[in-house]
Amino acid sequence: MSNLLNTPLEILGGISAEVFLRDYWQKKPLLIRKALPDFVSPLDGNDLAGLSLEEMVESRIVLEHGQTPWELKQGPFAEDTYSTLPERDWTLLVQAVDQFSPDVAQVLEHFKFLPNWRIDDVMISFAVPGGSVGPHYDNYDVFLLQAEGKRSWKVGQMCNNESPLLAHPDLRILDGFEQTDEWVLEPGDMLYLPPRLAHWGIAQTECMTWSIGFRAPSTAEAVSHYADFVARFLPDEQRYNDADMSVVNNPNYIRPEDIQRLRQLINEQLDDDRMLLTWFGQHMTEPRYPDLLIGEQLSLDELTQALENGAVFTRNPTARLAWSHMQLDAERAVVFFVSGNSRILSEHLVPLLDLLCSADAMYLDNLKPWLDDAEAATLLCELIKQGSLECIDE
Repeated sequence: MSNLLNTPLEILGGISAEVFLRDYWQKKPLLIRKALPDFVSPLDGNDLAGLSLEEMVESRIVLEHGQTPWELKQGPFAEDTYSTLPERDWTLLVQAVDQFSPDVAQVLEHFKFLPNWRIDDVMISFAVPGGSVGPHYDNYDVFLLQAEGKRSWKVGQMCNNESPLLAHPDLRILDGFEQTDEWVLEPGDMLYLPPRLAHWGIAQTECMTWSIGFRAPSTAEAVSHYADFVARFLPDEQRYNDADMSVVNNPNYIRPEDIQRLRQLINEQLDDDRMLLTWFGQHMTEPRYPDLLIGEQLSLDELTQALENGAVFTRNPTARLAWSHMQLDAERAVVFFVSGNSRILSEHLVPLLDLLCSADAMYLDNLKPWLDDAEAATLLCELIKQGSLECIDE
């Protein structure tokens, strides 16, 4: 692993993952010329517009000079929508295109120097000349890969929740942009931006940009969701307890010792490494589109027969997988997270879990050693039934 961390990576402009994580990640922007020098987008603007017609797909159009300034239109759109748009100054954005296009999902293979469970999705934007969504900031890391055409990117100040915004019902556009740098990106170029850095992209020509975004739960989300998760396992009779309370001098006064009891009660429930890991793994592997996880019932004999007949399985693009270790009393076990669920497994299955999380394809040669293992075989059949593994060839 240390060799991988120190290896110069083309996707990072020749610096290593270690240098990137130390000097740039969540700290400052990095412009990478020819990050993917031979990159050819598998989708064009028409393909993206076609996706925006679908009910399942999240899409929006931003017009800088619409019926109102920075008008936002939400998809799905009708086929004639695009014939009514002006020649300049609009942008189409389609979320999570990697969930619907295996060719788009393939770009994520270049980001294996970061945890898979941190990657959120690949959003793709298509813009005509002048197209923009205005100066803004994101609360997460993002890599902006130029797929077609030219787009200028301006970067500015670091922002927070007190940064002034324009009065807009839907978009968080900065009211004030303090430019510090500007670059024009061409196909294959990429720009990394840390969270909360103001940025402003403007299409110089008709262009397409891929945004690789990362999951980062807010502190409020983490605290509230984790507390809700823990509360599901607490019986109603477990309550605030003040046995051996000392006599109060003033019945209207909440004493420090009362707060200390409360703090102890809360800490005892929340300070549980196993509970925290379980919640975090489930939360970070929640699928964006669970309805796309469509499985099939296969017995072990049927799975074996399919593999012997040449079946090839792969991860459903919607599925999210991760694993970790968990201490269970005196033993160390493995916990496997799959699309918002978790299960405890034996330590000897770790190589299989790495295969399931990382392999491009699973077929007879790499699955055969596991078919005679009852625990492994049960896991494989359950992943197929759940829809996290799907057959792509037979």
